Parts: sequence; C-alpha cells; structure tokens
Amino acid sequence: MAVKAYATEAGNDDKVQSDVLSKARESCYKARDAFYSCLEKQCDKKPTEIASVGLLYPIECKKSRDQFVNQCRSSWVKHFDRQYCRNKRGQRLLDDKGSRRGPFSR
Repeated sequence: MAVKAYATEAGNDDKVQSDVLSKARESCYKARDAFYSCLEKQCDKKPTEIASVGLLYPIECKKSRDQFVNQCRSSWVKHFDRQYCRNKRGQRLLDDKGSRRGPFSR
C-alpha cells in the first residue's frame, strides 16, 4: 500500500485528503470481506496457508488473501484476523451442542 498516495501533492505532506483515506478504507474493507467470505465458502477444504496471528486458510483463498494484505495496513490485517479468530472461537463454543451445559459438579 502506497502511503505517499495519501499525502496531497500541493506540497503539504502533513495534510491528508479525507476522500483518499475513505476510498482506501473502503477498498480495504472490500478486500477483507472477500477474503473472509472465501474462508467461509472453502471451510471444508484443508487449510494449508498461514496468515497472521495463527489463522490458517486453504490455498483456494490465497489470491483473495494477497489482495487483502495489499489493500490494508498490516496492523489492520492483524486486527481483522484476531477479530475473525475470536468470533469463530466464540461461535464454536456456542455451537458445542450443549456439552458444557450446566454447572460444574464436584
């Protein structure tokens, strides 16, 4: 991602054009959504690729992952990966068919 594209060309590098930032954010969100929808569609495939924070994904999603990494800041990619893993972990706990239901007995 080209950080220089965010600065104005009028010579004032400290001022950032808000429309440029919103377009960059929008393209990042689209790439993110495409990658995570690929993960959902390909969930039956064996994950062979490693992303940040230990996220595994199948080779079929590599192209959308590369697009996601190129469109977003690395800190955003890590944040979204953590968020996705946390949400999926919570979903697995909710879908656990009641095996952890009720109080613990001693």
